Amino acid sequence: MSNMLTVKEPHPPGDFAIWIIIYVELLTFALLFLGFAFSRRSDIEMFNASQLQLDQISGFINTLILITSSYFVAKAVQSIKHMTDERIKEASRAAARWLLFAIVSAGGFLVVKMLDFIHVFGQGITLSTNKFFMFYIMLTVFHFMHVLLGSFILTVLYRKTKAQGYTQNDHKGLETGASYWHMVDLLWIVLFPLVYIIR
Repeated sequence: MSNMLTVKEPHPPGDFAIWIIIYVELLTFALLFLGFAFSRRSDIEMFNASQLQLDQISGFINTLILITSSYFVAKAVQSIKHMTDERIKEASRAAARWLLFAIVSAGGFLVVKMLDFIHVFGQGITLSTNKFFMFYIMLTVFHFMHVLLGSFILTVLYRKTKAQGYTQNDHKGLETGASYWHMVDLLWIVLFPLVYIIR
């Protein structure tokens, strides 16, 4: 009977504190993006030449990986939100399976990005090489750290979901973690074309 009632959920989803963190993170990255854009305007030729040293294919692969992982996380949340009292076990298993797919995807992103770092640093490139690579290293390493943290969060969510720790009316923790992961995805969607593509 309780599942027939419409539960009015808070917006945005998840805990309010995570949105403070998300807004701070978005502001921080926005400032870095603006710094990149203004620096590029002062020396477009150097930025374009430096950009050619990056592996655009790996950046594109990682874009697809993160978008796919966000889909998996969204499906996990959907599985829990639409569960019924009679199908708690099945819904939890389905949600855990989607989260596991997301964790594997996150691992794939980290591996591809590590190979990208090896490619770049193998050329002797450092923060002091030029302004393009200063921003490239700062942005991508900072984002890499967010993916690491996000992977840990997804793992915690996976373990609790597998243990049937979330219900249709009590899944704020799941939505909180999902919101953080979607932020990580959004940041890369902006970062990729800005650093790898736009000329």
